[in-house]
Amino acid sequence: MTMDYFLLLCSLLLPVVSAVEETLMDTKWATTELAWTAHPETGWEEVSGYDDAMNPIRTYQVCNVRELNQNNWLRSDFIPRKDVLRVYVEMKFTVRDCNSIPNIPGSCKETFNLFYYESDSDSATATSPFWMENPYVKVDTIAPDESFSMLESGRVNTKVRSFGPLSKAGFYLAFQDLGACMSLISVRVFYKKCSTTIANFAVFPETATGAEATSLVIAPGTCVPNALEVSVPLKLYCNGDGEWMVPVGACTCMAGFEPAMKDTQCQACSPGTFKSKQGDSLCLPCPANSRASSGAASVCSCRNGYYRSDTDSPDSPCTTVPSAPRSVISSVNETSLVLEWSEPRDLGGRDDVLYNVICKKCLPDRGMCSRCDDNVDISPRHLGLTQRRVAVRNLQAHTQYSFEIQAVNGVSNKSPYTPQFSAVNITTNQAAPSAVPTVHLMAATASTMSLSWLPPEKPNGIILDYEIKYHEKDQGEAIAHTMTAQRSNARIEGLKAGTPYVVQVRARTVAGYGRYSSPADFSTNLQTDPPKSLQEQLPLIVGSATATLVFIIAVVVIAIVCLRKQRNGSESEYTEKLQQYKSPIVTPGMKVYIDPFTYEDPNEAVREFAKEIDVSCVKIEEVIGAGNPPKLLSYRGKTASHLQAIPLEDFTPSGEFGEVCRGRLKLPGRREIIVAIKTLKVGYTDRQRRDFLSEASIMGQFDHPNIIRLEGVVTKSRPVMIVTEFMENGALDSFLRLNDGQFTVIQLVGMLRGIAAGMKYLSDMNYVHRDLAARNILVNSNLVCKVSDFGLSRFLEDDPTDPTYTSSLGGKIPIRWTAPEAIAYRKFTSASDVWSYGIVMWEVMSYGERPYWDMSNQDVINAVEQDYRLPPPMDCPTALHQLMLDCWVKERNLRPKFTQIVATLDKLIRNAASLKVVTNSTQSSGVSQPLLDRCVPDYTTFTTVGDWLDAIKMSRYRDNFVNAGFASFDLVAQMTAEDLLRIGVTLAGHQKKILGSIQDMRLQMNQTLPVQV
Repeated sequence: MTMDYFLLLCSLLLPVVSAVEETLMDTKWATTELAWTAHPETGWEEVSGYDDAMNPIRTYQVCNVRELNQNNWLRSDFIPRKDVLRVYVEMKFTVRDCNSIPNIPGSCKETFNLFYYESDSDSATATSPFWMENPYVKVDTIAPDESFSMLESGRVNTKVRSFGPLSKAGFYLAFQDLGACMSLISVRVFYKKCSTTIANFAVFPETATGAEATSLVIAPGTCVPNALEVSVPLKLYCNGDGEWMVPVGACTCMAGFEPAMKDTQCQACSPGTFKSKQGDSLCLPCPANSRASSGAASVCSCRNGYYRSDTDSPDSPCTTVPSAPRSVISSVNETSLVLEWSEPRDLGGRDDVLYNVICKKCLPDRGMCSRCDDNVDISPRHLGLTQRRVAVRNLQAHTQYSFEIQAVNGVSNKSPYTPQFSAVNITTNQAAPSAVPTVHLMAATASTMSLSWLPPEKPNGIILDYEIKYHEKDQGEAIAHTMTAQRSNARIEGLKAGTPYVVQVRARTVAGYGRYSSPADFSTNLQTDPPKSLQEQLPLIVGSATATLVFIIAVVVIAIVCLRKQRNGSESEYTEKLQQYKSPIVTPGMKVYIDPFTYEDPNEAVREFAKEIDVSCVKIEEVIGAGNPPKLLSYRGKTASHLQAIPLEDFTPSGEFGEVCRGRLKLPGRREIIVAIKTLKVGYTDRQRRDFLSEASIMGQFDHPNIIRLEGVVTKSRPVMIVTEFMENGALDSFLRLNDGQFTVIQLVGMLRGIAAGMKYLSDMNYVHRDLAARNILVNSNLVCKVSDFGLSRFLEDDPTDPTYTSSLGGKIPIRWTAPEAIAYRKFTSASDVWSYGIVMWEVMSYGERPYWDMSNQDVINAVEQDYRLPPPMDCPTALHQLMLDCWVKERNLRPKFTQIVATLDKLIRNAASLKVVTNSTQSSGVSQPLLDRCVPDYTTFTTVGDWLDAIKMSRYRDNFVNAGFASFDLVAQMTAEDLLRIGVTLAGHQKKILGSIQDMRLQMNQTLPVQV
């Protein structure tokens, strides 16, 4: 580890726990002779003395200052090191001031040297090791802060020195005097360690410091009881001073447990309280109508007769079914009626009450009722009514009906009982028949007309007879004539030759006459026809009968079709939405995604799925996306309500929809949080507003830790806003590029696991993302990845400078991330999202590399069709690349489901050894070699080494290579890892990337060199 890297790390981490010292030896407490080894014997001398507290101590002193060439050594006993790597020596001593000693030669010293010697056993003797530096290792020359003279009492100096790394079983200390007058009062040998601690609900064991003063020793952590990991790995750094540094990873209390003892324990929720989710929140009292009889409850069970719907959260109160509707009023009009009612007295504690109208036809003689047939029309529909009024048509006349009006809500399907209802009994009136259909002329003479017609569509009883009304067209109805007929045909006689007549027919029952048919114009012949024989008339009769039969069949078919269309049309809207809720077969309790574009009024979807936020609760602080207009920046820090006063021309966001800002949200009763704010630019069209808010309608339906969370929308003020949680590290692709090589494989797999978990949730809700890519994954400060961008990318205008989205019939497609069937046939499914997820895996493992590099979109399409698949990124584990290849199977039904992907990644995380098997980067990827060669930069196309570094995105090391003399490709091709370290490439990830490219360069050089015979 370089010093620069250490200083950078220390600037980011703060000590949290004081160091602990463990003593290996302390002469202060010696009660008998120390009997250390002295050389020569006339040098150091052991004497008894007293410390400052007048406690007896054993000390060593030497004062041969009047003799030249002093070299006096003193060696301690053998000190076992107890597996520590670095030890500290605390020395208390006094030194005589040479100037205070008269008549001494110039060789008087006021310093001494500290040495140590390592050994695997207590094997030192009076002559071994030799009394000299090497084999002894010098630690330091020790000088006093203060010396003393004869006129003063001895001033005690205290010095501490450390040395390491130690590798043998123990060591000796040695003190060398070269001509001083001094006393070694006490020597203490100790080492430092970080004591057992708890941070972020994780326990970290006692850990000794590293071999160097700058070393950081990693201590793995384990969650405290009843806590679970929220990010991995769990570790603390113990620095050289025995201090813990800020932890990496964290645990939080699981559901049913809350923080306690200053966030060091997770204690069970007491009876009557609960906690539904893992996290740092506290237990809450059970919601209304629920209870928790035992501790550690993650959900409070509902009391008898109360329920939660599948969409209710665990912390919502339990509710019950509504009471019956009240005050049912019926208004009968012959065979139609209108029903109205008031809402139930008790809504069950919910606001999602709907109504069902059940029609039953009753037999008066038996008192039995059965469901009405399909001919009865209940408008607007008979199930899932939001309004309290229906119109009923097509009932039978003079018939008894019973109508049940049920009230249901979101928990009615949980109750074992039939929904409560109010019933009303109706008897329809004796209605007159409906109008006769069109009248047809079957034959005419100069004085007669033969007519026929169909019976009324609704006779409402037995037809007694028909009345035929006719008059000359020029004379009007005032002098009309009538006649009756027992059947649906008649012959009118005594007419004028060659005269037009107007004819109408109506039917009669016991209830009276119905309405006349529409007026029909017919004319008699000009000449009188001789009477025809029966034989001559027979073909006409047969033909007329046949035509009449065909007409009757056609009218009946048309009537049935129209009736069904009318009924289906009246219920189509409700049926469509009902299917959106109920048609998919999903896991109980799982919501199903509803496309907001199926709503006739898009605002209805926004109101249903997104919470409206008062603009005064939002504060915009800084523009972070889509440009920074200068006029807008001058209003930083003001609340959004103040922004309403800004002239519209001063708030002109430059993006397609507007600016993306960082701000703060403070809702009543909640703490202030940092949020991201998307704004809609002024001068928007209705369509732009609808498209902008559609993302909120989509996001508002999701609730998952790996899906970006919608806080709410601002639609009643300007600018229109979408407010979401704030992700500190931004988009995943740019975040990875900024931190190239900085993460372990386990950390990268953890990111992939989070993305897969979010996509599994979306897949379970039957939502297809269509644009899954690393640019649409956001990363927070804890490296948690969350899926985002639910629709806006599909409405972007074409940008010729950004070929990410290519226009295609029916929309824009991100070619490099899209499955073949979605490109060719617009077939977007969860299987196509799995293909895109495989590309995201490749992006993550290559630290944000562009998929397929500089290949054009058409080249990508052609290559994939030829079964080309991206090769494994550098140092990519084989298991991960195999999972990518599984996601890129051409037959979409053979690709893994997101459930399987999550399970596979969990297995890899648990078995970290499987991630150490790395794929050979030069292996075939299922394509011919020319296509594969596009993956490897060709060094022959570069003019300088700097151009090559730019191509592999290592341009930051241009000056390092030039200053070290590596200015040609021949020299670069000979570089080793030691060379890179020497010129300043210290990051392991960057070393691997450069060395991998050098290896490719060597292969290309061997291919281009002529063959030597």
